[in-house]
Amino acid sequence: MSGHSHAKTVMATKMANDAKKGKVYSKYGRLITIAVKDGGGSGDPLKNSKLKAIIEQAKNANMPKENIERAIKKGTGELAGESLEEVSFEGFGPGGIALIINGITDNTNRTLGEIRSILNQNNGKIAGEGAVRWMFERKGAITVKTEGKSKEEIELLAIELGADDVSSNGDTIDIYTQPENLDNLKKALDEKQIIIESSSIDFVAKEEVTLSEREKEQAEKLFESLDDNDAVNDIYSNIKN
Repeated sequence: MSGHSHAKTVMATKMANDAKKGKVYSKYGRLITIAVKDGGGSGDPLKNSKLKAIIEQAKNANMPKENIERAIKKGTGELAGESLEEVSFEGFGPGGIALIINGITDNTNRTLGEIRSILNQNNGKIAGEGAVRWMFERKGAITVKTEGKSKEEIELLAIELGADDVSSNGDTIDIYTQPENLDNLKKALDEKQIIIESSSIDFVAKEEVTLSEREKEQAEKLFESLDDNDAVNDIYSNIKN
């Protein structure tokens, strides 16, 4: 099972290469501002679980504390900010892969035009609402590090704690559960001293498709182009890893 956003992988690579930090921080800033607004204007991570999760991700990306605080204040209204809204687009990519592209923008029509253009230039096309979303389901996703424990030990423990599925990915393991069980599972893993790298509610493909090497290269180019767009935060597909 694969569900983590391709944009998160691209973002992590950029941070590892110490490149485009400004754009990455800007994206996290918008996510933080929206999370505050969605939480009724609460800038307290202890009272706003969505905000807490995004701040953790931002800190893992080494986003400066002052940037985080400024984004929170834009959400509470203490500082002036853009008029932002969340957007979600559906489409198809190389090899007919299904795509869900989520983001935050101050101009929906402009962003839609940009996404359509990127897809058209990379063997893809925009799709109507509902054309793709039925191929995915919402899952709580937790990525943990295997430091100090075997993969088998962590996988068995995750299942015992209520995980629906686990997937090994190098020196990390992706753990999937029902969205409403995410916080409880995360807390239980933490109590077992499992190192949590990230957690989020993701779109997970019900069935995955296999691409040729050429199509994979085209898909990676598409993901890079989408991630370069300031509005795009998450890109989900049904590609089989």
